[in-house]
Amino acid sequence: MMGYLVLGFAFGLLLVSFNYDWYLAPLMSIFIYAGALQFVAINFFNVKAGFVDIAIASLFVNLRQSFYGLSLLKRFRKTGKLKPYLIFGLTDETYALLTTIKDDEQLKKRWYYFFLTALNQIYWFVGATAGAIIGSNIEFNTAGLEFSLTALFVVLCIEQYKNLKNSIPFLVGTVASIFALIFIPSDKMLIVAIFISLLLLFFFRKRLDLND
Repeated sequence: MMGYLVLGFAFGLLLVSFNYDWYLAPLMSIFIYAGALQFVAINFFNVKAGFVDIAIASLFVNLRQSFYGLSLLKRFRKTGKLKPYLIFGLTDETYALLTTIKDDEQLKKRWYYFFLTALNQIYWFVGATAGAIIGSNIEFNTAGLEFSLTALFVVLCIEQYKNLKNSIPFLVGTVASIFALIFIPSDKMLIVAIFISLLLLFFFRKRLDLND
């Protein structure tokens, strides 16, 4: 809640700072609900990018979720009619919580997954709407606000490290990211870094014991 309210608030402020109507923030938070992509979408609007360009860029930005989404297929297998929403609402932060917090056996898992996902979207929606409304009425200096997304990812990474207690996956991610940053064009850096990380993790799979 604390992360998404603040991050959503930053998105709302940033959106209206470019003279877009405040109601776009809640609409995007309901129908798109992709934190990183929503920040990127603001730049799409500014450069008047075409639908094809937006679709391709969106695919590459969110393609990472298809990789870690595969690890949740077993968990979501018996979620019934809730499954489509769980897939739609899967974000980096929700995934981090699902893989960090141990399931409470006393709870019905499918409803636990649903409410965790739904509450995260509500927090984002409330934060984004509040930020857009307040930003429309009070002038803010929004310089550096986009870094709030990076800051949240850093916190999630730290929590994952504490839970996993294995430094190899983080070293693999660091090496792959540095390689992609130096040798790969910026528009393809993310997907290349993910592929390299996956290859290295599969190579070291026996030593990592990441099957769970």
